[in-house]
Amino acid sequence: MAGLENQRIVIPYGHGGLPLKADFESWEVLEPGLYERGREGSQEDIVRRAMENPIGSSRLEELAKGKRTAAILLSDHTRPVPSRVIIPLMVKALRQASPDIKITFLVATGCHRGTRPEELREKLGDELACRETIVIHDCDDSRNMVSLGTLPSGAELRVNRLAVETELLLAEGFIEPHFFAGFSGGRKSVLPGVCARKTVMANHCAGFIDSPYARTGNLENNPIHRDMAQACQMARLQYIVNVIIDRDKQVLHAVAGHPIKAHEKGCEILRGICGVHPRQKGDVVITSNGGAPLDQNIYQVVKSLATAEAAASEAGVLVVCAECADGIGGDDFYRAMKDCRSPGELLERIRRVAPEDTVPDQWQYQILCRILEKHRVMFVTRPELKAVIEEMKMEYYESLGDAVTAAMEKASGNHVVVIPDGVSAMVLEE
Repeated sequence: MAGLENQRIVIPYGHGGLPLKADFESWEVLEPGLYERGREGSQEDIVRRAMENPIGSSRLEELAKGKRTAAILLSDHTRPVPSRVIIPLMVKALRQASPDIKITFLVATGCHRGTRPEELREKLGDELACRETIVIHDCDDSRNMVSLGTLPSGAELRVNRLAVETELLLAEGFIEPHFFAGFSGGRKSVLPGVCARKTVMANHCAGFIDSPYARTGNLENNPIHRDMAQACQMARLQYIVNVIIDRDKQVLHAVAGHPIKAHEKGCEILRGICGVHPRQKGDVVITSNGGAPLDQNIYQVVKSLATAEAAASEAGVLVVCAECADGIGGDDFYRAMKDCRSPGELLERIRRVAPEDTVPDQWQYQILCRILEKHRVMFVTRPELKAVIEEMKMEYYESLGDAVTAAMEKASGNHVVVIPDGVSAMVLEE
C-alpha cells in the first residue's frame, strides 16, 4: 500500500474506533483473513461435521461405549467459547453410546476466580446449567489435587482429582493466537485449566517466558507448550472439540479428536487465516487490542504489544490504542512496573526468580519489560490513566494523531506498519 495517500483506517477502541489518516510515505496494513472468511453452514453443522470426522481418534460415541463416568473440561467465564453450541453435541454423543453415563462438567478456571452461576447459565443455557453436575476447579484446593509425576521441565504435575479419576476425560475449547503458549486451546484445558497453582506458576516461569520460542503462533521448541502437551498426556485427556471463532464469537471452523493431533490441525488452520507477513519491519507500528471487551485494561494490552513487537524494526516505536475502561487490571502488575528503576533492571531481577518462586502476573510484566527494553511505547487511552501509564514506563497520549506524529519524529525510519487488531493477528516470517 506504499504510496496510497489520505486513506482512512479505523483503529478499534472500546466500543468504537479511532480514525487514522494514512498519509505516510511508506506504509502497509496487516489484517488477518479471519475477517474475510464465511461460515460453511450453521455453527452446529460445523461442529457436528468435525465430530463425525475426528482427527487421530475414534468417534466420541465409540470412546464412550461401556464407560460409566465422563468429565468434560469446560472453558471458564474469561474465554469466549461458544459452549452452547459445542457441549450439547458432546453430551448427546456420550448418552447415545452410554445412556446411563454420569457426566460432570469440570470448569477449567486455571488460577482465575471461580465462574459464577449466572455466568454458567449464560455459557451453557439454563437447561444444561441446571440439569448437569458442574464442579468449579479451585487451584488452591490441595485436598482435591493428585500428583501425576514430573513434567519435562522438572515441575510436579498436580491435577484436579475429578479429571484424574473419571473414566473418560474430554475437553471443549477454542484456538486463538497466544502470546507465549503459541496458541490457546487443546492441551491448555489441562494445564493451566485444572492444575494446582504451583504447577501453573512453574509453567509460566521466567526461564520459559524468556525463551525465544515462547512466542505467538509457535509450538516448535516452545518449553511452555512442551510441558502443557505432556500434562495433557499424563492426565489421559482422550478427546477434544476445539473451534475457531470469528469477530462475532461465532464458530468458523472446528476440529475434534485426539487432543494433540486435532489441536495441531486447528493451529495449522488458524495460522493460515490469522498469519500476516509484513513486507518490511515497521519503524513505527500502530495497533490496538481489538476494542471492547479485549481492551478493558492495561494488563490485557500486553498481548497486542507483543504482536507489534514482532512487526517492528530493532528500535521501532510502538503506538497502541486501548480504552482500558476497567483501568489497570492487576495491582501486582502495576506495582512491579511502577516501582522498578527501569524495565531492564526489572527484567534482570525476574530472570533470577526460580520456577518454584514464580508469582502471579510475573509473566505479564516480564513480557512488557522485554518490549520496553527495546521499544518506546506510546499509549493512547483515557486522560484518567495518564499518570498510571507514565508510572509504568510508557508514554501517554490522549490523541492518536498526536501519538503518531510524535512516533514519526522519534523513529529512525519512515516505514509504518498498521495492525488494527493486534490480538487476532500473528506476525509470521516469510
